Amino acid sequence: MLYAKKYSIALFVILLFLITGLTSAYAQEKRESSYTSVIEEPFDKVMAQDKAQKADVMKRHMDLLDERYDLSQKATTEVTMSGGKPLPVGPTARLKGKLTWEKLANMTPDAIKEKNLFPYLPLPHPNHSSGGMLFSQKQIKQVTRLERFDLDFDIPDHFLPEFPPPIYLTTHKDMGDVSQGKLVTLDNYYEIFNGILNPKQLEGLRLLVTQFPQQQFNATADRKSEKPSLGVACFDCHVNGHTSAATHLVGDIRPQSHRNRIDTPSLRGVNIQRLFGSQRALKSVEDFTEFEQRAAYFDGDHLTASKKGVNILERGSQVHFMAEFMALIDFPPAPKLDIYGQLDPKKATDSGKKGEVIFFGKGKCVVCHPAPYYTDNQMHDLQVERFYKPQLINGQYIRAEGPIKTFPLRGIKDSPPYLHDGRLLTLEDTVEFFNLVLQINLNAQEKNDLVAFLRQL
Repeated sequence: MLYAKKYSIALFVILLFLITGLTSAYAQEKRESSYTSVIEEPFDKVMAQDKAQKADVMKRHMDLLDERYDLSQKATTEVTMSGGKPLPVGPTARLKGKLTWEKLANMTPDAIKEKNLFPYLPLPHPNHSSGGMLFSQKQIKQVTRLERFDLDFDIPDHFLPEFPPPIYLTTHKDMGDVSQGKLVTLDNYYEIFNGILNPKQLEGLRLLVTQFPQQQFNATADRKSEKPSLGVACFDCHVNGHTSAATHLVGDIRPQSHRNRIDTPSLRGVNIQRLFGSQRALKSVEDFTEFEQRAAYFDGDHLTASKKGVNILERGSQVHFMAEFMALIDFPPAPKLDIYGQLDPKKATDSGKKGEVIFFGKGKCVVCHPAPYYTDNQMHDLQVERFYKPQLINGQYIRAEGPIKTFPLRGIKDSPPYLHDGRLLTLEDTVEFFNLVLQINLNAQEKNDLVAFLRQL
């Protein structure tokens, strides 16, 4: 009897072990692979399917944006971007019901989370399951090779940087906009910059406007451009050394649903920065240049890069030359700032001066954004997940986002939209976001004054 009981227990343990093992194996079998599928369907079939689905994909995404934001065109006449484009005005985020910004700011993070009231959730890619580089319609009109047949850009032009933006150089401040109002390309870079740059810098610029194969723009059958493409250039996203607000997904997170959308940051002022990539914390502009071309261009998949024709840049010369030119790209002029990067009382507006006091005081902005360039060159975790529940939205799993770099605020008015994924469409949205996240409880006038200060940086 005792033997039979022991036998039954042993049999039960064996069965439990087998079931657990099978369950574990099943979970592993179902887990999404880190590697992109190698199955390749005929290009014409894929393109036809993508074109047929495009309207539905874009409608789903634009419905989400319309639910979150007021996308109508509103601009101020008081100040413009450096090249003359009017600044968009917000806040654009829609609050639920009869909620006001003041009522929302007085709620606890837990209450906002429980009632699902946070207005600035992470922003998904227009088609998060496929991702990839995506360029604005205004840019595509001038650079037709950047058009995708499966998707359109989502954020309206009036929320984007001017195109093309001016170029300012640390070595030629007297020249103003060195680009002369032109879009710098492989066709004209030499005539614009010959005699201004040294030979190394000129060669670095040539490489920055040269197309290299990329995940969606190449010659293979799984590309997203209708015609075979030579690829994209660094200056397709970082137009004229600034930004076009082109978007894609970070290459260093898996699975696909966990990857964050990324808004192209400006290259202005990289000479004073010590961290590169919004969440990657790369330690030099050379690291950033090499990482982007080797890995980010191909969604962090070196196997796909080999297939599509990655062009390995030589670190000792080519990467160095590119970095040497980028280090010359300057912030735009800020005539109301003194040599310490703070407002000159004789030139600043009254509202701007009040905003400066808030920036360095109650607003706590200076903790991460000290003058003169308004960055501490560090990473900070804002813990925004305090305000929302983990959830799947249009293919993106909204979760804890981790640390992001402190971007310089010099010239910030030229670089909408804001935050690493572009979810903050205006400076007013940015102030509202940080007022909530930092729980500093600014009143309406204080927020207006803080925006007035940011416009003068």
